[in-house]
Amino acid sequence: MRKRYRIKKNEEFQYIFKEGKSFANRQLVIYYTHSLRQDHFRVGLSVGIKIGHAATRNRIKRYLRESFLDLEDIILPTLNMIIIARNPTKHMGYHDIKRSLMHLLKREKLFKK
Repeated sequence: MRKRYRIKKNEEFQYIFKEGKSFANRQLVIYYTHSLRQDHFRVGLSVGIKIGHAATRNRIKRYLRESFLDLEDIILPTLNMIIIARNPTKHMGYHDIKRSLMHLLKREKLFKK
């Protein structure tokens, strides 16, 4: 995922947590807001230390970034999202994480028409 697609600053994270909407399933939590001033979506990832050691957390983040690369053409470009991984993701593979992410995005109608 390109750097311009990432949310890194703490202020942006806090704004999305405070002002955004949230929804979840057993594996992932998504907070999101819309910003009409951008031409592509942006994503911040959070995988807590309770999930596992560094290699496990990095693997989950890598799978999430790759999932967004695969879905970048169909996700609404006005979105700013924070993805929080829950404990069951440590036992999941790439396809399972992508399926869980797609389920949430479809449920909240965050795909292009």
